[in-house]
Amino acid sequence: MQTTFATRLKQAMVNKSLKQVDLIRIAADKGIKLGKSQLSQYVSGKTSPRQETLEFLARELEVSSSWLEHGTPMGITSLASQPAAVVKASASSSNAPTYSNSQKTLQQPSSSEAPIMREYKKSSKLDNVLYDVRGPVVDEANRMEDQGIHVLKLNIGNPAPFGFRAPDEVVADMRDQLTDTEGYSASRGLFSARKAIMQYNQLKHIPNVQMEDIYTGNGVSELINLTMSALLDTGDEILIPSPDYPLWTACATLAGGTVVHYVCDEQAQWYPDLDDIRSKITPRTKALVIINPNNPTGALYPRELLEELVQIAREHQLIILSDEIYDRLVMDGEEHVSIAALAPDLFCITYNGLSKSHMVAGYRIGWMTLSGNKRMAHDLMLGINMLSNMRLCSNVPAQSIVQTALGGHQSVNDYLVPGGRVYEQREYVYNALKEIPGVSVVKPKAAFYTFPRLDPKRFNITDDEQFALDLLREKKVLIVHGKGFNWETPGYFRIVYLPRLQTLEDAMGKLADFLSYYHQ
Repeated sequence: MQTTFATRLKQAMVNKSLKQVDLIRIAADKGIKLGKSQLSQYVSGKTSPRQETLEFLARELEVSSSWLEHGTPMGITSLASQPAAVVKASASSSNAPTYSNSQKTLQQPSSSEAPIMREYKKSSKLDNVLYDVRGPVVDEANRMEDQGIHVLKLNIGNPAPFGFRAPDEVVADMRDQLTDTEGYSASRGLFSARKAIMQYNQLKHIPNVQMEDIYTGNGVSELINLTMSALLDTGDEILIPSPDYPLWTACATLAGGTVVHYVCDEQAQWYPDLDDIRSKITPRTKALVIINPNNPTGALYPRELLEELVQIAREHQLIILSDEIYDRLVMDGEEHVSIAALAPDLFCITYNGLSKSHMVAGYRIGWMTLSGNKRMAHDLMLGINMLSNMRLCSNVPAQSIVQTALGGHQSVNDYLVPGGRVYEQREYVYNALKEIPGVSVVKPKAAFYTFPRLDPKRFNITDDEQFALDLLREKKVLIVHGKGFNWETPGYFRIVYLPRLQTLEDAMGKLADFLSYYHQ
């Protein structure tokens, strides 16, 4: 029977009595970049490693890389222990093309031999990019659903599947303007959309904003990616919170930047640790990322904290990048303050959109606003404009509803007060989690996420992803593990409290039962 790379890898791991966590630890000790999700995908057969990682695995498992990759007849034996003649013979027995050392020319196999199929691997730029919000655990959930198994999904902030609807006026306006939005718009966006966004920025007291400083995008995600590409050279450092929304880390990494995670402190309402930020600033640090209101913790930062963050950025002349997509989803009478309003002397980019506040995540309409001291970022702004022009424009039908959405009655407010869905669901999940022995949680003040902690002594969680998989397989409840948000301490996970109360009650009951006996 023909074996695959995944089966050979698992066979070699069994022979060496090594688990995935052992290989990840060994890789870390030796300075090899090998993440949990990467190795999990190798073992499951979803992808295969690049040459450097392949050679590391072969070396540690004491097998030949050619056997591990292609199943050539070296067997599971240490290359170091093989006579040179055997190694040479094994290599020559492969059907793969070889190169002449003297001429460096490709030597094709003889016509009687079937050539090995050329394989295309993903770019090495993706080696350290993770997005476990839709990662291996979600793949397993999809597999289960394909088999007819019902899964309770608490993993993604997508309002529509949970019965949240866009305001009728917004839908009607898009319908009425559809025939007028068949062509490209200006690359920055429709005049009407940007005018409404500028007026919204004025209400938020964001300084020094003109119409040309506003860019619409296919959701905030596209604009984060665009900014990272324009800003970062290889080796430039950027400060991003931990836990974070993982797209920030992924886009910065893809752009060639070096992500430096600063810690948000669970003991201090998940606020950024100011001393940790200061300790991680170097001459190569270009920007400070703020996610407020925060995903995944639901924290809302007070004005006093934001002023201290501005002071740190001011001392080091850092750009401030502020993700404020949840600024209209604030509860308990609290007020969201835009950090750009406190930093007129710094260059700031503020990101926002309609996906969450107007329950239209699928419309893909977001925007970014450049503000403050634009003299210090003149060249960067030219780069942003160039990249914006290259993608032509964002979704024009979705742009057409911005003016309507931002004006008039904000229906989302009805969800955020006692009796409203988001408020009541937040209250239920927070109280239900507090009642589970061994679970602690900080009450979220905004957005629709909470980020609970499992007592390490009670549960001994060493592998977040395994916990999420075990919960999924045993109780059919889907959550995102803490590592998926670049949070290194095991035993954390994110719950989305968008489902209706009846669904949440079912899910919390199953979680409580699971945790009554679970231990890693």
